[in-house]
Amino acid sequence: MAKALVPFYPLAGRLSFEGKSRPEIDCNAEGALFVVAQPELTIDDFSDLKPSPELRRLFVPHIESRSIVLVVQVTFLRCGGVALGTAMHHAAIDGLSAFHFFQTWSALCRDDTTAVVEPPCHDRILLHARSPPTVHPDASSLLSLKLNLHAPTAPISTSTKIFPISEDQLSFLKQICGGATTFSAVSALVWQVACVARQLPLDAQTRVSFSVNIRRRMSPPLPDRYFGNALVGTFASAAVKDIVSGTLAAVAARIKGAVNRLDDELLHSAIDYNEMAGMSELPAKGILPDTELRMISWLGMPVYDADFGWGKPLLMSRAESPCGGLVHLMNGRPGDNNMGAVRVLVCMEAINIEEFERLLYAKFA
Repeated sequence: MAKALVPFYPLAGRLSFEGKSRPEIDCNAEGALFVVAQPELTIDDFSDLKPSPELRRLFVPHIESRSIVLVVQVTFLRCGGVALGTAMHHAAIDGLSAFHFFQTWSALCRDDTTAVVEPPCHDRILLHARSPPTVHPDASSLLSLKLNLHAPTAPISTSTKIFPISEDQLSFLKQICGGATTFSAVSALVWQVACVARQLPLDAQTRVSFSVNIRRRMSPPLPDRYFGNALVGTFASAAVKDIVSGTLAAVAARIKGAVNRLDDELLHSAIDYNEMAGMSELPAKGILPDTELRMISWLGMPVYDADFGWGKPLLMSRAESPCGGLVHLMNGRPGDNNMGAVRVLVCMEAINIEEFERLLYAKFA
């Protein structure tokens, strides 16, 4: 890992918040937090590797300092299996950059001096705020500039479950969504089903928010291997009655429209807003309203490419999904039909999740 951290040196630095409107990475080479664990457990002790506080406690190190950018835990199971748990600070990098690091690290472990490594691009000037920063007047109504979290009035029991969608089901879904992308089609299905399962008032406003990779949307485009957080949040919204009674093609079109409206001016407005608003040192707390979903997409990312010399991973997933309304989309393991083409990881109110499951698969009946 030390070799991999040389080209990815920001991961070995520390985040600094003091006296600044936005965090900076002090590239001081203090290093990543690296932990080795050897519990008396085997893979058979985990019948269902769904995200949970217990899974995170076992496999992801507890972080005392909020300035550490990267933490890693390698867990050697009694059966000979190995689990790799990681946590990274989103102020420094996004998912695409994280998987680039994992690919590089695993290639160096597997192939040593013959490893083919694509160096990251660290030119942060490419996403520098304008001078002076200028935010488009419509930015707040078109962009998801921060999570819509609020303190719950009463304790809410949530449940997390993974719903696999097969290749045939995905093909059918994309067809009835008018040829939409996998992200738009699956998000449309989840949004519609969640509105029904939650029994939302028909005249209420509902929305689904998500982040978009802007590397190829900037003018000129960023390098594909740009290392950092190159995500901008946006959302689609509508009255509940329009989502539950509309066709999935119409719902998917709303999501596609939210992505397509991200022109160069809006992207620069998002960058300028973040420059002015800064970032709190403390993570955001609270819950999403039941009228809202937050989609996090790992679709198309090389989540199963990290071969350290022992073969490719059997499973890659979240360790914990701490907030109701969060939905993670990820590809299944190539060649594993039981895992599905797409895995939909949903965290929502425990009282509604069984009805959500019934409605989700009823669409394919």
